[in-house]
Amino acid sequence: MRPRRSDRRTEPRPVGPPGFAARRAAAELVEGVLRRNRRLSEQAGEDGPLARLGPADRARAQALAATTLRHLPAIDRVLDAFLRRRPAGRALTALRLAAAEMLVDGVAPHAAADAAVTLTRGHPKTRHLAPLVNAVSRRLATEGPARWAEIPPRRLPPWLEAPVIAAWGEAAADTIAQVQGGRPPLDITPKNPEAAEILAERLGGDLLPTGSLRLPGRVQVSALPGYDEGEWWVQDAAAALPARMLGIRPGEPVLDLCAAPGGKTLQLAAAGGLVTALDISAPRLERLRENLARTGLDAEIVVADALAWTPEQPWGAILIDAPCSATGTIRRHPDLPHLRNAGDIEPLVALQARLLDRAWEWLRPGGRLVYAVCSLIPAEGEEQVAAFLRRTPGAQRLRPDIALPEGWLDSEGALRTRPDFWAETGGVDGFHAALIGKA
Repeated sequence: MRPRRSDRRTEPRPVGPPGFAARRAAAELVEGVLRRNRRLSEQAGEDGPLARLGPADRARAQALAATTLRHLPAIDRVLDAFLRRRPAGRALTALRLAAAEMLVDGVAPHAAADAAVTLTRGHPKTRHLAPLVNAVSRRLATEGPARWAEIPPRRLPPWLEAPVIAAWGEAAADTIAQVQGGRPPLDITPKNPEAAEILAERLGGDLLPTGSLRLPGRVQVSALPGYDEGEWWVQDAAAALPARMLGIRPGEPVLDLCAAPGGKTLQLAAAGGLVTALDISAPRLERLRENLARTGLDAEIVVADALAWTPEQPWGAILIDAPCSATGTIRRHPDLPHLRNAGDIEPLVALQARLLDRAWEWLRPGGRLVYAVCSLIPAEGEEQVAAFLRRTPGAQRLRPDIALPEGWLDSEGALRTRPDFWAETGGVDGFHAALIGKA
């Protein structure tokens, strides 16, 4: 007896060559950035292209999308040599993914080409372009490597290059651009710093001078030892420093403003702080809830706008990881150059100033505050703090009690990291953070 239609399996059957599901998801991620101005992280939810993938395919899709976006100007330069004009929609995306796989990842050309053709043929608006994609893919396989080798050294986006050169010089800007063009390593923060050496040995990673662990970048995070047990969490080595600058003592209440996705909240809680984590985004705070559950740490979570929220009592310790251009994180977030521009900076600087002033009202006398931004632009960091100190009676710089590599703290005790620091081993995110006390 044949099964009724309603009894048959409804799961989609695999379509296309091996690995096609990950490539199709990568195509949707790239188009989400370039056509719908959505960050890669915003597309990782239950309604996004990754939702129905297993862990391995999910990781592959994210990696391929990131690689394509990271090298997009160079990829397009190579493709333009084989095209009279760029094709529309999914066909162009398929070619970009194929170029990333062949020229950057070293994937077998026939596999990348087959996937590109299948992607193009499977989309109703571009299926007629499948022969073109096939022909260009073949030229990519034979002529692409030579053209790729002729591409000039990468540079920062013009809107970012100017302020970086003005602040740190041309040599630093060139190195930052090269570091941001590479696949970043994976940094993790141990829940128990005293177990860092043992954890590094288990994971096959390196223990960094700052206390973070560094692993090769292409790994499936959820499959690593200690993940399920909550022994660590993913966090760039530089991003782990602002929370340490605050010097939280066990049992001390602390407010973490703009807390999502929550790496600094986990640090403060692991140090024994009684943490209140506040953020305006409920969806982003869900990731923090998951990590709190996984690590067995506690924090009170508040979904609110910091500019409208009022605490019940003053705080002795506040951490502000302020919204910013995130230009210091491009090595890990290659979608940002395609989403940001110079016009974004001024509104962000104004918002940061308002958050600083607002948090200062909540800080009790004798309290301390860390202001941090993952930005390379001094207007968001060094200049923002200097302006705050000029307008705020009783605010004074404090020097954090933290051991760091030489040159990472300036003469006034503020933290400045850049991607060209530790460039030979993958760099670090660009951060500025300052510890400020209230008289």
